[in-house]
Amino acid sequence: MSPSDDNGAPGDVLQRTITFGGDNAVAGQIHTLNTFPSRDPQAVRPLSDIQEKAGLYESDDSEVGSDAKGKESKTKNVDITEHMLSIEDVCTKFSITVNQDRPQESFGLSTKQAADLLIANGPNALTPPKKKSSFHKFLICLSSLFNLMLIAAGILEYILLAIDYKDNKSNIYMGAILIAVAFINAGVEWWQQRKSENTLAALLKMIPAKSHVIREAKLESIQAADLVVGDVVFLRMGDKIPADCYVFSSSDLKVDNSSLTGESEPQERTPGNVMKNPLEATNMVFNGTLVISGEAYTIVVRTGDNTVLGQIAGMTAGEEKAESPLNREIATFVHIIATVAIFTAAIFFIAGMCLYKDFPFAINFAIGTFVAWVPEGLPATVTMLLTIAAKRMAAENVLVKDLQGVETLGAITLLATDKTGTLTRNQMTVTNIWANGQLYSSMRGHNDMGEPITDAGVTGVREIIAISTLCRSVKFDRTDIPMEKRQLLGDATESGLVRFAGARIRGEFDEMLPNHPKVFEVPFNSANKWMLSVHKLAHDNGKLTLLIKGAPERILQLCTTILYQDKTVPLTDEHTKKYDETYEYMASRGHRVLAFAQLQLDGAEYPEDYVFNKKTENYPKSGYTFVGLSSLEDPPKHGVREAIGRCRSAGIQVMMVTGDHPLTAEAIGRKINLVIGETREGVALRTGRPVEEIGEDEYDAMVIHGEKIADMTERDWELVFRKPEVIFARTSPKNKLEIVTQAQAIGHICGVTGDGVNDSPALKKADLGIAMNESGSDVSKEAASMILLDDNFASIVKGIEEGRLIFANLKKSIRYTVSHSTPEVIPQILYIIVPLPPMLTSIMILCIDLGFEIMAALTYAWEPAESKNGLMKLPPRKPVTMRSIAQLRAYNARHPPPPVDPETGKPKKYKWPVRMAKAIKAPFTRVWWQDRMEKKDGEVLVDGDLLSWSYIEAGLISTMSLTLTFFVILNKHHISPRQARLMAKDTSNNYFNKDSPDYTYNGRTFTGTDQFYALNEARTGLLFSIYILQVFNLFICKARFRMPFGKFMFRNIRTFYGFSGGLVLLCIVTYIPPLNSVFNSSYKSIPLYWLIAVGFGFLLLAYATCRMFVLRKSRPIKWNNTIQGLHMHPTIWSTRHTTKSIDLDLDA
Repeated sequence: MSPSDDNGAPGDVLQRTITFGGDNAVAGQIHTLNTFPSRDPQAVRPLSDIQEKAGLYESDDSEVGSDAKGKESKTKNVDITEHMLSIEDVCTKFSITVNQDRPQESFGLSTKQAADLLIANGPNALTPPKKKSSFHKFLICLSSLFNLMLIAAGILEYILLAIDYKDNKSNIYMGAILIAVAFINAGVEWWQQRKSENTLAALLKMIPAKSHVIREAKLESIQAADLVVGDVVFLRMGDKIPADCYVFSSSDLKVDNSSLTGESEPQERTPGNVMKNPLEATNMVFNGTLVISGEAYTIVVRTGDNTVLGQIAGMTAGEEKAESPLNREIATFVHIIATVAIFTAAIFFIAGMCLYKDFPFAINFAIGTFVAWVPEGLPATVTMLLTIAAKRMAAENVLVKDLQGVETLGAITLLATDKTGTLTRNQMTVTNIWANGQLYSSMRGHNDMGEPITDAGVTGVREIIAISTLCRSVKFDRTDIPMEKRQLLGDATESGLVRFAGARIRGEFDEMLPNHPKVFEVPFNSANKWMLSVHKLAHDNGKLTLLIKGAPERILQLCTTILYQDKTVPLTDEHTKKYDETYEYMASRGHRVLAFAQLQLDGAEYPEDYVFNKKTENYPKSGYTFVGLSSLEDPPKHGVREAIGRCRSAGIQVMMVTGDHPLTAEAIGRKINLVIGETREGVALRTGRPVEEIGEDEYDAMVIHGEKIADMTERDWELVFRKPEVIFARTSPKNKLEIVTQAQAIGHICGVTGDGVNDSPALKKADLGIAMNESGSDVSKEAASMILLDDNFASIVKGIEEGRLIFANLKKSIRYTVSHSTPEVIPQILYIIVPLPPMLTSIMILCIDLGFEIMAALTYAWEPAESKNGLMKLPPRKPVTMRSIAQLRAYNARHPPPPVDPETGKPKKYKWPVRMAKAIKAPFTRVWWQDRMEKKDGEVLVDGDLLSWSYIEAGLISTMSLTLTFFVILNKHHISPRQARLMAKDTSNNYFNKDSPDYTYNGRTFTGTDQFYALNEARTGLLFSIYILQVFNLFICKARFRMPFGKFMFRNIRTFYGFSGGLVLLCIVTYIPPLNSVFNSSYKSIPLYWLIAVGFGFLLLAYATCRMFVLRKSRPIKWNNTIQGLHMHPTIWSTRHTTKSIDLDLDA
């Protein structure tokens, strides 16, 4: 990632004051001391509020320990004081010897010292965040509402067994099966979580860190985990800094502190310091940051958890993980089912007592009714559907740590994304060159005014390529492979120039520097803002040539001539005007601009053996020849433009949160479909009016500077979120959390991408935190719910589509699954009310719920979308509108937050008896009913339409089918419905069992065996009737937006496997002894009677067709409006990509 980009902050949940002390730093030379440092375990405490520059800010000592004592917001002292110490004091503290003049000759620690310190202080590694044991995680999975409902149903089965053992022997198996299903469901969810954790652990262990240390005057390479305080560490370009270190000798050292501070530029680090804030100290480098240029010798002053990184990592626990929308909606559905089941059971218990005055019979019946309402197979179906979807997303380079995150990604309404490395390639690329009076474009198909570069040898371009090749500090990891495959170690801008040069001159690139060796160099620094080098590059007047590149305004000041129209001519005002126009054009496009110049040194004054000196500056500092300008940008990744276009077409608000300059951010945004319309300033410029006169309805785009966020009011935030195109630029680390908090406050379901340490609280606060694998920190990966294995935004869009599809399929699956509840419950009701013989036994209900139904329901996991792009043209299922915002605010007003505990500063948590009392009391309050009756925008998992179809419409048609089938088969055995009722009503004889007394009717005698087999055959017909109706329903539920017929109904081949498996199962339990005895089925059942169910199946299909026709007329589908101006036509540059395969061992 670019150091400028996209690092959030832990935020301001807990307000604390951080105090630093110490003396001014001075430089030292050689120091030898002999005492071991003491280690105070209480000295270092977790950092908290990362408000400025990664959360460290200064306060007066008088503020320490003020009246917040005993609270979490109290003042805390952090002893990061080494940056204020002199080198003598540091050496004294850590008992070491260093040589500041010749650091490579430093003695460092002795082997014994290092070993003793490692034993005393432990390894240099962050303590892993506290993790729950596997058993604890399993219990959490087991305690979901669905599983608890299943366990409750299983326990009730055993209560029935205790009440009446003789007539409820099958409950031994029923209760065991119900409880086992809950445990299996929890096991599947636990296994998926464990698998994701193992994947993450494998990613974090891929590259073990090593460090170069000096011990006993010897430079050696050791594991970073073996570093101890006092170690002398040698750092060089490309190294990841392994601990917090004190710099005592450096050469052009620059570090990337973006993971800690969000600083947009590389930071210079040198010995000596006057800054009090440790993160601004020039003599400190920190664990987890990167060396991007130069080298240094440093002393380790903090390791492991005591480093700044370790202390910030502790803040991740400051934000509680938001509950996923799917979890909330499933919980709501379970509450509905449980309420209906308990209410129905209570009513029929009362009815049983009134009718029969038999308590065991009434309680038996009530519990049976409760169990019939419980969709036993639904929990496993939901878990398996999410698991299968997570596996598909992993194939798209999206690792899901939490199963609920699969659906959450499809539900998001706002996506706050980084720029560098996510939207862009994190690789600076040359876009334009202005040389010899001509503007060139280096990118094929680039939409600008430049001519394409077809010949690298043209005047001006040739010189810029030569300067980029020779005047550089970038190094390669290896040179025996093509340029495009090499890893460059150095500044991103310089790396872009080198890649450009290497691509243009190919094989000549590696030969140029050996053929024209560097004899002198002045590295880039913040004072000069240029880099200069002298090479053995012969010309007519001598052997040496001076090359320079840097900030355009600085380079131009050093020049008196210019390379123009193939000649070197004096620099005139006309040339300067042309330069200004070109520079303004490049800068207005958000590009980074560099200038190039050269000077052919006169051989008489500067012979080949001339000795240049930095201190005396005995090199020419004026009279250069201006060669030209080059602009660079971090271009968008391939496919990002179309991906963002698809997100916006799907009604998702995409916001860029970046540390870059507003112009740069806007320029990138316009290339990737993020910004299409005009900003307020743009409208003012076009119309010639003052910015203050531009109305809110006249512009669609906003580019907000990070400095303004702290002063924004609630009204300001509302206006921001109402705009379709928003970019936050020059953001500080704390801004991302603030953006997430404000968005959630008005009802947005937020997805957030992040890679830095400071992003962790925002990732955890968001509904879905998305971390980067390649550029992300370990802490951010731990905090996120999802990890992009390839750091590619296009993968997010694939995940959004997959999330929407899984929601649609979950809804179809639930719609299908609960449709059999009514046909299961009504026979139970008829059994006691009419009464009728027991039409369905408990074991048959389990055969339906956990047998053929679960096979068929699982096939929805592979169900494709009804149309190719339909899902991504629908609005989010919970869109944020003015109406929804008003409803949310009214809801919050009705439900004020709980009081804050003065001891902890956190909201009070009531004990469970209080919570239960409140829950029982709630339905009798006006607020509770107001919440339930308020009509809300958007779509929920289980809505009125689903309940109406499943429990009433399809449920009643299925009930009519099975009831008719049941009586037709009984009538085949000469038992009419009236006789069946009379026999069931005669409780004294207990008919329809093998040992029942004979029953005579119209001269025909029915023995107990006749009654038993007649009833079982009728039950078998009923069982097949439910199955056949559900096969029709299986196809009908595929259609949410289309008529329930057509080719799309048959695209999922697994549908046929599912219902075929169900048919095989039914045939096994019907026709294979002794299973038919266990399941109370009859092998004498013939398929002829199944035709009744087939007829009702076609009736159900016809009804569903008419219903869909009416719904489409009365409630037409609301598609998203077409966004004018989106560039959705792929080009060679927007579609070309590289697919990376990451193989991990998941068996750990």
